[in-house]
Amino acid sequence: MFLKNLTEKAGVSGNEKEVRDYIISEIKDFVDDIYTDRIGNLIVFKKGKNKGTKRIMITAHMDEVGLMVKEIDSAGLIKFIPVGGIDPRVLVSKTVQVGKDKIIGVIGAKPIHLQKKNEWSKVLGIDELYVDIGAKDKEDAEKKVSVGDYISFYTLYEEIGDNMIKAKALDNRVGCSILMELIKSDVDVDFYGVFTVMEEVGLIGAGPAAFKVEPDIAVILEGTVCYEMPDLESHLIPTKVGEGPAISLADRTTIYDKKLRERVVEVAKKNDIKWQYRKTAMGGNDSGKIHTTKSGCSTVTLSVPTRYIHSPVSIISKSDYKSTYDLLNAILPEIDKEAK
Repeated sequence: MFLKNLTEKAGVSGNEKEVRDYIISEIKDFVDDIYTDRIGNLIVFKKGKNKGTKRIMITAHMDEVGLMVKEIDSAGLIKFIPVGGIDPRVLVSKTVQVGKDKIIGVIGAKPIHLQKKNEWSKVLGIDELYVDIGAKDKEDAEKKVSVGDYISFYTLYEEIGDNMIKAKALDNRVGCSILMELIKSDVDVDFYGVFTVMEEVGLIGAGPAAFKVEPDIAVILEGTVCYEMPDLESHLIPTKVGEGPAISLADRTTIYDKKLRERVVEVAKKNDIKWQYRKTAMGGNDSGKIHTTKSGCSTVTLSVPTRYIHSPVSIISKSDYKSTYDLLNAILPEIDKEAK
């Protein structure tokens, strides 16, 4: 498992180099071809024990949600814009790191003591927040950070509770880690492994990557929304921690290939691997661009249920991680057979 190193690296959308360089360092001796395209996607080819009959592409996006410096005010406080979908309610008082030197800062706002009563129930917007790096003034701050610098959350990886992991950027370093493990193993059939960029800001990297590979079948590895509050009816719970990878039915970008999805479910049942359906159509992933590129391809998504997604800290189950890897490994030769 590569999750500790992956999640503690900064890789806000458009700034994935640190993550990409780490992945390359770990997998370069286990692939038969490796290529980084102009937009930053990392594309590798892995030969299996047998040559497949179809082009199989397995993807995971490297980027995470975060922020970007838009202005430094006279007091040396940093105003920012969001990069990706972030709820402002989760930002106040969180620790962040700014720029290539990873200057530590704290997201600040007006303290409750100075707020009027009508402000207590009001959600603070992005424009009311700032990052405090401890600078004396604007000139002092500009010695350390610049407009356009990326801001990532600063959260250490920890294993907590009963077989659980707490970290930032589990969406989607969890998919990257699973794909890296597959690449470093002996596999039955050839496949392309693709680590994409800028998924969180519109699936930007997936289209060019699919155009390059021209897959017949694509498997998308993801971290997905998990919300298990006891007051919800079962059909409103999108995924549950501990119940295995979530197989998508449909989302805002894809209606998934029924035949391929049913084959994946059969393989899971045959191998006694836990699995569940993703019971929401909200959101989307790289499949949205992959399945429509050139003449198109069939896609399936396997997602690790992730609590508190798109926030400074998320939680997953180690058992879900293992089940997702086991299912991916099991379906690889089977979906190639199915395509014949």
